[in-house]
Amino acid sequence: MYNPGGGGEGCSGSMKRTPTPEEREREAKESHCRAPTGFDPATSEKARRGQKLRLFEELEDTWLPYLTPKDDEFYQQWQLKYPKLVLREAGSVPEELHREVQAAFATLHKHGCLARDLVRVQGKDLLTPVARLLVGNPGCTYKYLNTRLFTVPWPVRGSNISYHEAEVAAACQTLLSLNSYLQLETVQAWEELVAKERANIDEVPVCIGPDFGLGIFDGPDEADIRSRSAYNVTLLNFMDPQKMPYLKEEPYFGMGKMAVSWHHDENLVDRSAVAVYSHSCEGPEEDSEEDSPLEGRDPDTWHVGFKISWDIETPGLAIPLHQGDCYFMLDDLNATHQHCVLAGLPPRFSSTHRVAECSTGTLDYILQRCQLALQNVGDVTDSGGVSLKSLEPAVLKQGEEIHNEVEFEWLRQFWFQGSRPRKCTDWWCQPMAQLEEMWRKMEGVTNGVLHEVRREGVPVGQRNAMVTAILASLTTRQTLRREWHARCQSRIARTLPADQKPECRPYWEKEDPAMPLPFDLTDVVSELRGLLLEPTP
Repeated sequence: MYNPGGGGEGCSGSMKRTPTPEEREREAKESHCRAPTGFDPATSEKARRGQKLRLFEELEDTWLPYLTPKDDEFYQQWQLKYPKLVLREAGSVPEELHREVQAAFATLHKHGCLARDLVRVQGKDLLTPVARLLVGNPGCTYKYLNTRLFTVPWPVRGSNISYHEAEVAAACQTLLSLNSYLQLETVQAWEELVAKERANIDEVPVCIGPDFGLGIFDGPDEADIRSRSAYNVTLLNFMDPQKMPYLKEEPYFGMGKMAVSWHHDENLVDRSAVAVYSHSCEGPEEDSEEDSPLEGRDPDTWHVGFKISWDIETPGLAIPLHQGDCYFMLDDLNATHQHCVLAGLPPRFSSTHRVAECSTGTLDYILQRCQLALQNVGDVTDSGGVSLKSLEPAVLKQGEEIHNEVEFEWLRQFWFQGSRPRKCTDWWCQPMAQLEEMWRKMEGVTNGVLHEVRREGVPVGQRNAMVTAILASLTTRQTLRREWHARCQSRIARTLPADQKPECRPYWEKEDPAMPLPFDLTDVVSELRGLLLEPTP
């Protein structure tokens, strides 16, 4: 609760707390239970940790103020500081859509389609407290915390998706319908926002007006709004707080237990919107936030929290979320503000619709990259290897970089998730087999380059140029293979259910006759480094 006079009853800023050394250290690290961008893509991890520690020092032992709907200043502060945040309460969403979406959540949960992600944060593997599933356009992926999720494709027009269960097919169709509905609502909210700004109307953005029409813009303005509302994926989330032995406390405002820590959503098209449908599994009787006798936010009710990034003057907001509520983050709100999800008592699902930045994250993209790398493959040699069309350093360097990209950004990411990507559909199986076959050919290309490097009579200058072109990529490949292999054998990986256990693939034993090069490239890298150290005759 916030009282601008300070020190009065109901003001969170008057509450005191002393963060422990453990809390300071923990808060200085990236959270493992969120999908963040980081606070500034150009800022290093070390700098972000420093920012967090400095912020704790500024706070000393005082909670920052925050507001809930019980506060008189709540709606005014929302309008002034959070105008690009729009709430659509459940009562304004079609009842039939509510029933279908909530049934889809139950179906996907029943079939075990949602699972906690084993993510990588600052060199450590951590299991997210929230179970997730990515549904979206066929061939799209979404990456967060060094983890690439692969869509369960929804049945867009012209697609031919085979699902393992008819119920799962119906659930994906429902999520596609929800996506279409939220796109229209987002465009409407965005146009209403811009209309208010143009007219300088000072209104409270509580709900979208149901009769607000389109057509405010003509030409490229409207097209830009529609493109930034064209959601291509939804990230489903589920958590039952009663089954979580530990949830972090919100560290800045004293808002209580968090399901998802403060973050910006990452990997999105610049200034694109995010739409969230929330469903907490409460009974039919829910207490109003305004009726609660508690100070601050009601800990039994799920909330979404918002704050301005690195601002300790502006009060934060804690907005209660009930069955079927939707909220929209428009324009640059995701970049300038941070949000968190504050746990209530009941289990909760959400469907978070995004315009994922897929320029390097679609199946078509990686297939084209692989085809580019394999353009350098010539005829098969007498020994069964491959000949290379070009030994130009730039061509060799590009080929080895693509080799790493398909291995570590696609193949290993896919198999690290066990059978999860195949839980609902086999859609990705054939593409992954195709990518693995192309990767095998790239192993042959690397072997061909090494053959040329070792060939007697190659001028030293040419040999050194070839070695320099490929050495960094091979060194990276060796390092990452060790890391991925270790991750698959880690203690936390061994605790996962059988269908979620990571698989280290591709993997092969030494002297495997089917593979031209060893899995462990230590000797190869050492050899190449030694060649560069040899004196020039």
